[in-house]
Amino acid sequence: MQAFLKTLRWTVGLLFIFSGLIKANDPLGLSYKMQEFFEVWGLAFLDDYSLALSLFMNTLEIVAGVALLIKFPYKQTLWLLLGLIVFFTFLTGYALFSGKIKTCGCFGDCIPLTPKVSFIKDVVLLFAILILLFNHKKVKSNLSKSLGIFLLILSTGLVGYGQYYTLQHLPFIDCLPYKRGNDIKEQMKTPEGAIPDSVSIQMSFLKEGKTVQFDINQFPSDFDSTYVYQDRKEVLIQKGNGLEAKIVDFSLFTINNLDTTESLLNTKEPYVLLFSGTIDNSRPWKDLIAKIKQKHALVYLVTADKANAAQLQLDIPILIGDMTMIKTAARVWPSVMIMNGSTIMEKQSYVDYLKK
Repeated sequence: MQAFLKTLRWTVGLLFIFSGLIKANDPLGLSYKMQEFFEVWGLAFLDDYSLALSLFMNTLEIVAGVALLIKFPYKQTLWLLLGLIVFFTFLTGYALFSGKIKTCGCFGDCIPLTPKVSFIKDVVLLFAILILLFNHKKVKSNLSKSLGIFLLILSTGLVGYGQYYTLQHLPFIDCLPYKRGNDIKEQMKTPEGAIPDSVSIQMSFLKEGKTVQFDINQFPSDFDSTYVYQDRKEVLIQKGNGLEAKIVDFSLFTINNLDTTESLLNTKEPYVLLFSGTIDNSRPWKDLIAKIKQKHALVYLVTADKANAAQLQLDIPILIGDMTMIKTAARVWPSVMIMNGSTIMEKQSYVDYLKK
């Protein structure tokens, strides 16, 4: 029994540490996933707190895993882990049974899991933690209180510093489709054998005091101005096989709304894309651009903040892109992406580029 409990304890502890480390590698990624849940639940007012919640949850998950391994404080740690796994099981269960969330973000973007796999994993962990909790009296810790506290404080400090570092210098491991060496055109291709979801667009109108619903392709024969529009929604008819292009939203437009995506990706000489979803005047824009221009003649600012970008007067072309795409391409704003055609040759945060 002791060997079984030890194996179970180490398995649970290491899984929590591994899961936390994967997400701590990219805390902004988890905060974006939280915002996805907030949007579905109508809690968008929590978006401003998503990064703080992400940093806290990652730290808590890792430190709790460490506490389980060192068995200090053992019973309290098991209760904490039970609370966490119940919460995680609720999230993965919601993602699975509601169909409104594609992935739960349990292992970040590095190890994407389907809602079904995530839910099963959490249910198994739930039972494992319950077994440990029911048998907690059979496990003794020989660790001194002072050493236990020191190890937990050290773990907290290391995790905190690691997350701070990634927020300044990009993730240690880039698991996103815009990582160095990737070809954006290739990432935009739909995989062979992909079967997309089959959906129906259902329209809702008010007609003579009653709500009438119909498919967008099957309007009633008497449709006229007496039908008052209310809502539209997608209804899943048949689930696809989940295969889709890694990049689906890479489109760049000039200030005058001219699509320049294809011509840019076919540029024959090296060029630089400077990603920043919003424009923060506290950033050293002029110093950064001056340094980039020492090596590269073609420099473009990619942003979703059209108005503020124009006010900066940076003397480089401004390209407008989707905010979600920019969040995926660059976790730190601004980030420097050196391109050769459609291939990403180098990718750095502005902090690291200015230090070169």
